[in-house]
Amino acid sequence: MPSILSHAQELKEFSISLRRDLHMHPELGFQEVRTAGIVADELRNLGYTVIENLGKTGVVGMMTGDESGPTVMLRFDMDALPIVEETGTDYASQTPGVMHACGHDGHVTIGLTVARLLVQQKSNLKGNVKLVFQPAEEGLGGAAAMIEDGVLEYPRPDAVLGLHLWNDHPVGWAAVTAGPFMTGADMFRIKITGKGGHGAIPNETIDPLIAGTQVVSALQSVVSRNISPFDFAVVSITRFQAGTSFNIIPSEAELLGTVRTFKSDVRVKVHDRMLAIVESVCTGMGCRGEIEFFDITPPVVNAEYVTGIVRDAIVNVIPEMKIDSAFQGSASEDMALFLQEVQGCFFFIGSGPVDSEKRFGHHHPKFDIDEDVLPQAAAIMTQAAINLLDSLAATR
Repeated sequence: MPSILSHAQELKEFSISLRRDLHMHPELGFQEVRTAGIVADELRNLGYTVIENLGKTGVVGMMTGDESGPTVMLRFDMDALPIVEETGTDYASQTPGVMHACGHDGHVTIGLTVARLLVQQKSNLKGNVKLVFQPAEEGLGGAAAMIEDGVLEYPRPDAVLGLHLWNDHPVGWAAVTAGPFMTGADMFRIKITGKGGHGAIPNETIDPLIAGTQVVSALQSVVSRNISPFDFAVVSITRFQAGTSFNIIPSEAELLGTVRTFKSDVRVKVHDRMLAIVESVCTGMGCRGEIEFFDITPPVVNAEYVTGIVRDAIVNVIPEMKIDSAFQGSASEDMALFLQEVQGCFFFIGSGPVDSEKRFGHHHPKFDIDEDVLPQAAAIMTQAAINLLDSLAATR
């Protein structure tokens, strides 16, 4: 009897063609109209019950196996990034300034390949599968929008699975970690107010740029001097904006950045220290400093039970795959919002080209994947969904 992997390999031409089409036509968050249309049409043609426009541009496809059995939700994100592509491939983006630089074109492709594989396996499903194609993962709140529109209801899933292609490692590697897996993310904005004036007469000004440079330097001490080396935190300043001309000292400066943590107590400590530093340093420089924090997403935390099933599925599908069970990443993912509500597992599959010189990281203008990963990832996700339904059904 052919394996799920062999069925996925038979669909490889379909997967590559679809992925390249999506790559050529990237769409930003909440603008995934073309992508969502392709997804909805494909699911409908396969016999799925389809709901469109959930969370603005999201799509849900429902496959009913044993109607009385459990429900597993599989999530795939669809959005691209505002990046000018530099890959030079014949399937490069045709949309100026927009690019699939994080692999979401691959995720949609994997999701639709899984949809085809599940149709072949329908008689073996001891429950139901809800395929969720989510918009706006890249910091715009797509998961929250879908949850608000009821994606976790009718029916409510018993477990949720998600994956991310990961270019830092080549095909043949996977990260499947129980517990904290990816950090929670906050954005912060610092506003420093001084007194502007002529660049030739700095003694008559209160320079917010000088205060800002001191703030940037002092904030680097938060992690190194306030957080235990056994904990994890990142504080990064990513924008420093002030001034309009070479001979004008501005009256205001604005800094933007991000905080990444796994633990809520560490997050609170980082915020408290940053507030104290901004206010005290700016006061000492004669300025007024204010900091405002914005929640982006909580940490991704995987359930041990579901994570074990995913690990077993990988071993079953590709026994030679190298599995890292201790990997933790400092990037963030709004898959975390689903995992706060439903037990589940989010995992990485290596997608980088074997040649490391051609392997560019996520959000890089030369980002591209090794397309050999597509059938492998689809087969793993399909097998994990089937195994999870079997396990959940057995405990009912």
